Amino acid sequence: MNTNFQFANPWLLGLLLLVAVLAARHLLGRRAASPAAMTHSAAALTRDLPRSWRVALRPLLTAMRLLAIAMLVIALARPQIVQGKETIKGEGVDIALALDISGSMASLDFQPANRLEAAKEVIGSFVEKRAYDKIGLVVFASEAFNQTPLTLDRNALERSLGQVELAPDLGIDDGTAIGLGVANAANMLSQSDAKSKVVILLTDGVNNAGEIDPVTAAEAAKTLGIKIYTIGAAKPGQVPVPVTDMFGNQQVAYQESQLDEETLRQVAEITGGKYFRAQDTQGLKAIYDAIDQLEKSKVEVQVFNQYNELAGWLMIPALLLLLTELVLSQTLFRRIP
Repeated sequence: MNTNFQFANPWLLGLLLLVAVLAARHLLGRRAASPAAMTHSAAALTRDLPRSWRVALRPLLTAMRLLAIAMLVIALARPQIVQGKETIKGEGVDIALALDISGSMASLDFQPANRLEAAKEVIGSFVEKRAYDKIGLVVFASEAFNQTPLTLDRNALERSLGQVELAPDLGIDDGTAIGLGVANAANMLSQSDAKSKVVILLTDGVNNAGEIDPVTAAEAAKTLGIKIYTIGAAKPGQVPVPVTDMFGNQQVAYQESQLDEETLRQVAEITGGKYFRAQDTQGLKAIYDAIDQLEKSKVEVQVFNQYNELAGWLMIPALLLLLTELVLSQTLFRRIP
């Protein structure tokens, strides 16, 4: 349930400027007013007399009147507390994201940093769009790990995604276990009762680790009714890669990209998915946008708003102030003609 504060007629708040003008006029008028003339044989005798408390407090009447008018103006603008409740009909898509964190994902052919950082940024944008889908995250290098279980908590998922680092930086053995990545992602979805279950796997390499072959993992995913989209994220040919020399200095060397497109295409086709190739960050974004369109959530959202009017909390005190000001002006602070 979402709770917000608003004014139903905010344009009426412009009348507060008129109240401010009246207050300024009153103050300036008091300062500019000349003292009343008095004819008396010994007028100097009155100079040191103390001011009556009635005279000293009489400006409070004007302040009370202006405050009451201001409160009435705000009340007319109808301040409200709006409580919105969403009712969701239908169901979303359960998605397991499998992300390669092997050392080659440090290659500098994707801007603004490297392949992994570009993937995290694009995946983060993809996740934001899927408000009604359960999404989980699997990372893999020489082994695969469940980083985040299926969840609707976008904040938790985004924090988890932000904490993803390269395998060498985490002290994990390097390698690319694509089969294990597919298997872990499929296992995450195995208990899902959603009609549409999807794995989106992103890698930049060749399966060279793990006990499970990618094609075998894809066959198992197919029996569970899981569709796999595979993404090869790498420019062809020589790409810049950061390396550390024997003295511990960071340098950039060029290495050949190795991407097993045939296996990735086969994994996708077995499960009824598609294979995509990204050669830069914009291409990667376009791929996730395309998947977003292919896997639409069948969700109908109905929003019910409950309005709590707050005007009464202002009108009653305002009327009491006006009544008090009227009574005082005709009694304690009554002016003698």
